[in-house]
Amino acid sequence: MIRELVALPFCRLAARLWEQLNALVTDWTQVVDAHGSVGRVPLLLDQVEREEAPETWDELWDRLCLFHATKLNELTEHNDLTGNATSVQADARRRLVQLAREHDVLPIAIVLDLPEQVCAERNAARPDRAGLPRAVIQRHRRDLRRSLRGLEREGFRKVHVLRTVEEAERAEVVLEKRFNDLTHLSGPFDIIGDIHGCSSELETLLAKLGYEDGVHPAGRTAVFVGDLVDRGPDSPGVLRRVMGMVRSGNALCVPGNHENKLGRYLKGSKVQRTHGLAETIEQLEGESEEFVGEVRDFIRGLVSHYVLDGGRLVVCHAGLPEKYHGRTSGRVRSHALYGETTGETDEFGLPVRYPWAEDYRGKAAVVYGHTPVPDTTWINNTICLDTGAVFGGRMTALRWPERELVDVPAEKVWYEPVRPLAAAAPGGHDGRPLDLADVHGRRIVETRHLGNVTVREENAAAALEVMSRFAVDPRLVPYLPPTMAPTATSREDGHLEHPAEAFAQYRKDGIVQVVCEEKHMGSRATVLVCRDAAAARERFGVDGPTGSVYTRTGRAFFHDPEVTEEVLDRLRSAVTDAGLWEELDTDWLLVDGELLPWSLKSAGLLRHQYAAVGAAARHVFPGALGALEAAAARGVDTGALLARQRDRATDAASFTEAYRRYCWPTDGLDGVRFAPFQLLAAAGRSLAAVPHDEQLFWLDRLVAADEAAGTGLLRRTGRILVDTGDEESVRAGTDWWLELTAAGGEGMVVKPLQAYARDGSGRLVQPGVKVRGREYLRIIYGPEYTRPENLQRLRDRSLGHKRSLALREYALGLEALDRLAAQEPLWRVHEAVFAVLALESEPVDPRL
Repeated sequence: MIRELVALPFCRLAARLWEQLNALVTDWTQVVDAHGSVGRVPLLLDQVEREEAPETWDELWDRLCLFHATKLNELTEHNDLTGNATSVQADARRRLVQLAREHDVLPIAIVLDLPEQVCAERNAARPDRAGLPRAVIQRHRRDLRRSLRGLEREGFRKVHVLRTVEEAERAEVVLEKRFNDLTHLSGPFDIIGDIHGCSSELETLLAKLGYEDGVHPAGRTAVFVGDLVDRGPDSPGVLRRVMGMVRSGNALCVPGNHENKLGRYLKGSKVQRTHGLAETIEQLEGESEEFVGEVRDFIRGLVSHYVLDGGRLVVCHAGLPEKYHGRTSGRVRSHALYGETTGETDEFGLPVRYPWAEDYRGKAAVVYGHTPVPDTTWINNTICLDTGAVFGGRMTALRWPERELVDVPAEKVWYEPVRPLAAAAPGGHDGRPLDLADVHGRRIVETRHLGNVTVREENAAAALEVMSRFAVDPRLVPYLPPTMAPTATSREDGHLEHPAEAFAQYRKDGIVQVVCEEKHMGSRATVLVCRDAAAARERFGVDGPTGSVYTRTGRAFFHDPEVTEEVLDRLRSAVTDAGLWEELDTDWLLVDGELLPWSLKSAGLLRHQYAAVGAAARHVFPGALGALEAAAARGVDTGALLARQRDRATDAASFTEAYRRYCWPTDGLDGVRFAPFQLLAAAGRSLAAVPHDEQLFWLDRLVAADEAAGTGLLRRTGRILVDTGDEESVRAGTDWWLELTAAGGEGMVVKPLQAYARDGSGRLVQPGVKVRGREYLRIIYGPEYTRPENLQRLRDRSLGHKRSLALREYALGLEALDRLAAQEPLWRVHEAVFAVLALESEPVDPRL
């Protein structure tokens, strides 16, 4: 970004200052003008499209001003911008000031007001200026003298005048850090939201944070987001505490709009005594003049915002877009104090705030207050800490870098709000409804674990069709599971997939321990189960259902809501009997698993695709084999053809037997089984990072509780732990898979024991790979896929796209869980959920 704009006259006496500027600004290049003069300007200037070389530095600067309008994004990557020109006339300088204002930086002028004789001697020594009339120098000096009196009025924040050769030669250019640049302070910080004169609550919160008389024993620093005063019972008490902590170096403070208004009143300006200011004025009348003077000076010295912790944290009062971080201008200060509005007013007569946080994509976390909300939620790396303490809500602090929230309740309603807090809630079911603009068109979703994930417009359109027409209530679909990639193609004789490749890949990635879990041949199902209807209403805003059971595409698993509630009741009872509500401190759980049998959801697929193949084989092969055998009996040589057809009949029979294993009749919930394999989330917590052995321990307790109750709904997932670096352990894992598939099992899923696993380069590894059995793959690739010629062809299958898709969907799923746990608004959670569904429409081999 442009941090400063310096106007510097170009002459030989300025050479040393110019070189100092060169050392402070990176990416410069040399430019030679038409007269042979050489100067250095920002590197981007050599990209200016010019028909001929500039003849003067004024012309060169004109071109820079033109250039910045078309190359703004590139230009703002520079920290500083230095202009070198005579600029002795107001019109020439006006372009510089305008450029500085457009980039919210402070223009600074370094003026060389040197004696006329010195200028003449220097010109005479330059071959290209030797013939310059003396009158030109005199005119420049007159223009300069007239300009000196008004440079600050023109907009230059600082003016440095060098009047002698000695001063110019001794001068040094030093970059000063802005007042808002505290990037060298790394904390830890305790950022405290709006206080509004609630002194008692502030003291309680400070004590809860560990402060003793305004000092933290561990050296933490409090940061106040402003609005210390007005509306509450003791604004002087709040000011006394905060001013004392700031004075002693134990706190930082940025101004709120209420401090700004109080400061103008204390300076003698005429202001309206509304929104609690009258109460503060009355309270200050009981204080000494000395204290009131200290308050006036304190407010006058507050800086609009602070950039902290190496640029990772920005604290301000009303929020700040990334383009304003670290900038200094009236526009920046105004946004930091008041935020931005849409120009509309709501039903309470209050301005409608522009939802800048929804558009924010900056790397720095922005912590702010200003607009009271009932619950704090992270939105795009921003969080509002004003939880309406003065209105009877809570006073909230954020511990940084821990990102932990600490709050205390208000002692009473000190001031009745004009607008109910719930009306402004940015999160939960009280937030704004889902909007087509959230998902329409090409989208880029930012994830914590894989960076940005792009959703193409055509994929978004396909997902929108499914979500809008067939999905259950989106409030009850907080997550969609990712696809899963198969293991690398095996070269084992007779096998397309084999555990050896899965173990080898994880060993190569540096993953020592993996868990192999039985893969149930059913349909993927996600279950959201609430403890009761009140919990469903409180957390998800629904009346009636106590949860949901849905497919990988968000569709209801059961058409009958009563059947869904019966499943939820049985699972809820198991969670209660297993003691998980209390252990996880939650009133809802999100569970990932498999619903069996496969025929429960895929009856149409079985009937029209798989059963049709089996029926055709049973109808055709007996007659064909009979005819060949009869021909052989008559002496016709049918040996090779008969053997081939017998093999084909055997393959067809194996195909029919393979899919029949996963089908059985059901009546209501009789015969239905649910095999849970992961607890995804609970209240205020994503459980996706919990190691799989701990996950399976929880799930075993669930299954045991269900078995004890005799419902027969839950089914245990078999597993074995494997050390990828131990040959015996790998052999045991392989044997377990062979036994599992020989008994009719689909196969297994191999997962790193620790979640969020990364390889030696820091890249996210596959969260799991499926290793399907030899007979099960007949259903996928056809009855005769095991024939050597077919296996050889199938081994050329490409897995790259499938693996990429699996990782992207996995990262999106984790992002949805993180946002759900943080109680972010529904549209934020569904941004990631919808993206998973959209990626499912990417073209990829469905057999993988």
